[in-house]
Amino acid sequence: MPKNTGARWVSLRKLSQYLALLVFMIFFVMTRSGGERAELLALPIRLDPLAMLAHLLSSKLFLVSSSLALVTIILTVVFGRAWCGWLCPLGTVLDLFSLKRWHALTRSPSETWRGVKYGILTVVLVAALLGNLTLLVLDPLTLLFRTLTVSVWPLLDQVITSAETSLYRFSFLAGPISSFDTWVRPDILPTEPVGYRQTWIFAAVFLGVVALNAVAPRFWCRYLCPLGGLLGLFSKAALVQREVREDCKGCALCTDVCPTGTIDPAKGFASDPSECTMCMDCLEACPRSSVAFTSSLSMAAWNEYDPNRRKVLTSVGAGVAAVAMLGIDRLVGKQYPYLLQPPGGSLNDMLSKCIRCGMCMRACPTGAIQPAMLEAGLEGVWSPILIPRMGYCDYACNACGQVCPVEAIPPLSVEDKRVQVIGKAIIDQDHCIAWADKTDCIVCEEMCPLPEKAVELEPTEMFREDGTVVTVLLPEVLSERCTGCGICEYKCPVEGEAAIRVTAIEGEIVF
Repeated sequence: MPKNTGARWVSLRKLSQYLALLVFMIFFVMTRSGGERAELLALPIRLDPLAMLAHLLSSKLFLVSSSLALVTIILTVVFGRAWCGWLCPLGTVLDLFSLKRWHALTRSPSETWRGVKYGILTVVLVAALLGNLTLLVLDPLTLLFRTLTVSVWPLLDQVITSAETSLYRFSFLAGPISSFDTWVRPDILPTEPVGYRQTWIFAAVFLGVVALNAVAPRFWCRYLCPLGGLLGLFSKAALVQREVREDCKGCALCTDVCPTGTIDPAKGFASDPSECTMCMDCLEACPRSSVAFTSSLSMAAWNEYDPNRRKVLTSVGAGVAAVAMLGIDRLVGKQYPYLLQPPGGSLNDMLSKCIRCGMCMRACPTGAIQPAMLEAGLEGVWSPILIPRMGYCDYACNACGQVCPVEAIPPLSVEDKRVQVIGKAIIDQDHCIAWADKTDCIVCEEMCPLPEKAVELEPTEMFREDGTVVTVLLPEVLSERCTGCGICEYKCPVEGEAAIRVTAIEGEIVF
């Protein structure tokens, strides 16, 4: 095989990587607008076999759209872990930030570390079988999408907003800046700034994954990625595998360029199909064209780092222990009076269906949907919850349910969504301007979007501290009308905690 053939394959692979990353980013950006394209927007996540399998095991519900993950499985059975080397957006990011200059200063972990990803995979699937999807935060696609949503895009919005504000002062730039701003908002960037809680945590996790490249190229893919572990198992029987021909002279150039370090000189420079990402770098590096990718009908050999009975049983036990630990709040019956779910959702459904992808957070136009920290217990970490003080559930919006790839948030029509009861508003009279300061404040009543307002103003005579009598319009919540959209809490002018708060239905969450 001519040497330039390898170079062409590598160029094709890089082109595929960049196009796949570009498409992923386009879908991410488009998620902001949702609408009629909502089904299409979930395509990247639905191609993820780990997320779809875990959802199936946890929810015991088969979604026809989830069968798209079979495309990735079929691709893997034919071409091995080509997904990891050619299509995975996180893998492409890791290649772009390879940190090569650090490799000479560090020592790669032993080969036994490759088994860690299989252990994580087993724990994720066992936990899913027991109804817990918390550990899907380690799925590469959900990790990347969630990081873009919560950390990267808000930062980009702040940078662009600051630049626009500074440049707008120059009169000759005012027109172009206004045109640019109209173009990017609200489809790409929010009309008003949207912030998320603890963004540094999500950024730190992602930067940690990238920083591990300093220890070994694609450290995450080699040792930790549970999706890589799942695809690696299917790759054992891949129809196309790497082959080293007899004329190999052992120059070890292929070993030097292999990004996953799976080419073993002690085994005649053979590689493990479950670790090979089909990057073709070895094909380009070989000076004698001794490397080929040919069809094979044989099962690849099992290695010491691959799963065995003892390792699987250990991982199963770890999965059971993880579920028990994560579900401790549910076990003791802990209550969360301010835990609000997106419209149509329930905590039980959220815990057993939500894959933590962050698509609903990205689609929410007001920033009301936030990642849970400990409000839903350890079991609900990073699942979506509503925080009205940071944003409200828009009366005319149903984007979150439309973009959710696993229907953890039901895909309701706008009409059906409007009547969904998220919670009930309650006024803290000691904190309310009208009740406590005896001064008119009608914001909550004015903002209520319901045709029959859930907040009414009752003219009431009250005594002030100086003894004067004043008539104050006191707000009162008509609980039977309130749907808990949270706009009253969001708009409440009281600093700090709002004087009107939305609580979960009947003031508690029942597990």
